Amino acid sequence: MKKLKVIELFAGVGGFRLGLEKTNKYQVVWSNQWEPSTKTQHASLVYEARFGSENHSNEDVASVLTSNIPDADVLVGGFPCQDYSVATTSQNSKGLIGKKGVLWWSIHRILSEKKNPPKYLFLENVDRLLKSPTSQRGRDFAIMLQSLNTLGYAVEWRVINAADYGMPQRRRRIFFLAYHKSTTVYKNLKKANKLNWISSEGTIAKAFPVLPQLKIDATFSLEEDLVTLSNTFNKEGKLSPFLNTGVFCDGTVYTSKTQPKLETKKTVLKDILQNGEVTPEFYIDKKDLPKWEYLKGSKKEVRTAKSGFTYNYSEGSMVFPDALDNASRTIITGEGGKSASRFKHVVATPNGLRRLTPIELERLNMFPDNHTKLEGISDTKRAFFMGNALVVGVVERIAKELFTTINS
Repeated sequence: MKKLKVIELFAGVGGFRLGLEKTNKYQVVWSNQWEPSTKTQHASLVYEARFGSENHSNEDVASVLTSNIPDADVLVGGFPCQDYSVATTSQNSKGLIGKKGVLWWSIHRILSEKKNPPKYLFLENVDRLLKSPTSQRGRDFAIMLQSLNTLGYAVEWRVINAADYGMPQRRRRIFFLAYHKSTTVYKNLKKANKLNWISSEGTIAKAFPVLPQLKIDATFSLEEDLVTLSNTFNKEGKLSPFLNTGVFCDGTVYTSKTQPKLETKKTVLKDILQNGEVTPEFYIDKKDLPKWEYLKGSKKEVRTAKSGFTYNYSEGSMVFPDALDNASRTIITGEGGKSASRFKHVVATPNGLRRLTPIELERLNMFPDNHTKLEGISDTKRAFFMGNALVVGVVERIAKELFTTINS
């Protein structure tokens, strides 16, 4: 069976590509990585060092002509969580322009301008996408679903915590797949019992099983006009109507709160540690320990804002040092560097307390050791990459199942 051709957007250091290529069923024919806020394009340099520079674009995707992007079967990407509201209408973009610089609309533009758009989309985002913005919970996701519907796609989504399925990090992300109406998968989804699709028959349910589901928790349709949808969606609602799992087909949302079918074989923090190979700079100096203990500890104190306003501040304690017999907490972008922090991981070893190394952070995302090691790239920057990355194992399992679904 021939490999599926892939366009990879917002490629970072290549987590999506690693997951796809591990299946041996996908071939990336064009990739793009551009970081607007930095002069040196560190992530793109790592990507090119690992995968080569051929067919890789390091320019703002919003300025890339669609005609310069080759045709492909699948479009993938972990795109930034931004404000997706529809700003205005215009004749030149099928009646809609999202806010400038919002990268969702770059995906939308590529799909709408391509004569042969990708038949499948495989996308990832932070799970708060389902309930943003706070003023109109769920509006952003509703806009994305309806804009895909307008382009002829049906969608299935699920929030997956990698640790529920035996992976080494508690990292919750929303993954969604979209199927073009010209595909057999779309036709199967359209006629399927939506509860069965969500709980057992769908691509994501097969890759990541859930406990038996008794009912669809909510069904509702979305306003077709994107500007009206943007202005009116869930104006009064305190809660998002989108639950952690669902499908969207032909203008109708079907959504349920599913529970993962937990896997018994687990990888825990202890399993990924580099034993005896860690250099002194990762160890916490005894004199800095009180600062770490304060930041990790519980607090009830009076604080004063810059404006002079005083307020009561409280927060609970963090486990300190981190538990070694559990999957790790989520890596964040500020994981690197020596300074004390509430959110950095600290482990107890025979030689004392220490922070995690870049290799250990890579392992928590299931990247190969030293994937991000490159001359001129600091350990802090490597930690930042992993805070932005996804868990490769999640992509690999969905990609395998997607290939089977497409070819069955």
